[in-house]
Amino acid sequence: MKKHGEAFVGIDTAKLRNAVAVAEGGREGEVRYLGEFENTPQGVAKLIRKLADRYETLHICYEAGPTGYGLYRQVLAMGHECMVVAPSLIPRRPGDRVKTNRRDAQTLARLLRAGELTAVWVPDPTHEAVRDLVRTRMMAVEDYRRKRQHVTGFLLRHGRTYTGKTSWKGHHLRWLDGQNFDHPAQRLAFQEMLNAVRAVRDRLDRLEAALLEIVPSWTMAPVVAAFQAMRGVQFLTAATMVAEAGDLRRFDHPRQLMAFLGLVPSERSTGETRRQGGITKAGNSSARRVLVEAAWTYRHSAGLGVDHQRRQQGLPEQVRDIAWKAQARLCARYRRLMAKGKRNTVAVTAVAREMAAFLWAIARHVDPLPLETPQLARAAT
Repeated sequence: MKKHGEAFVGIDTAKLRNAVAVAEGGREGEVRYLGEFENTPQGVAKLIRKLADRYETLHICYEAGPTGYGLYRQVLAMGHECMVVAPSLIPRRPGDRVKTNRRDAQTLARLLRAGELTAVWVPDPTHEAVRDLVRTRMMAVEDYRRKRQHVTGFLLRHGRTYTGKTSWKGHHLRWLDGQNFDHPAQRLAFQEMLNAVRAVRDRLDRLEAALLEIVPSWTMAPVVAAFQAMRGVQFLTAATMVAEAGDLRRFDHPRQLMAFLGLVPSERSTGETRRQGGITKAGNSSARRVLVEAAWTYRHSAGLGVDHQRRQQGLPEQVRDIAWKAQARLCARYRRLMAKGKRNTVAVTAVAREMAAFLWAIARHVDPLPLETPQLARAAT
């Protein structure tokens, strides 16, 4: 059977079945909907083999989503090209109000042929595993915050306010244990809230201990260590940044990293009018959040504390020089913005944006560890 040229395959993935469409090469190539196929490794392999028998070259794409990267890795293992598409960057016509699986698959195939789709970065299996652990810890942090608010709100309703400076440590914990209520129902409710806070705190400790154990053997461990040369970037911040953003060397310019983090100003300009608004908040929100939290440390004068010096031990001189240059510049940057009357949140966001550029510079001086052969083999299966 004679094979046709190249084909562009759009897959609209779902939990059970995938909708598949094919756009043949050329501007006038036919766009056909093939139907829905089982979303299982066997079903995908059967579909790909059937298409490979008919076309010489296959270009396959699907949207990033809850189905993960298993389809991407399976297609690559079968020797074909695959792209995981950024959903927020797919061109859409404003007047199109009909959305179906069939239309989505056909649109993906057509746009892939036109070269109008933007790919997301796909982590290797080990990187994805570390990122899952980091995100689990971040969910625990959010749960910890909410449960502490429950306790604080309960006490406030009963007119009890802690007057100390530091909460949820030492003296405050002893003060909480000493609270008593007249009604047994209230005593039980308060104790259950405290138990929930302690349970989440224990879960956080377990997750952080697991990260401390796993990250040193990770391929990105040198990058995590190098990022800690920056002021305000300790282990958990560095691990979160690397797990979420990946290898920063894939960005050709630091402005691309800033845009990925959603730290660039939004803009709506036309003609001679130029209007800029707040930051876009597009891209990875987790990496942006930890970077902004780290940027608050630049409110103070530049200097190297004991912990900061300990984190810099053993790092290349170029990395330490970049970190000191960043600290001197960013501390001065914060003071200038505050002197201009900017709000402190605006100033810190501007500092975080420039921090991203310095982290990008550090990443270009540190090479990740090579992937081991067993990891490569698992990625292909």
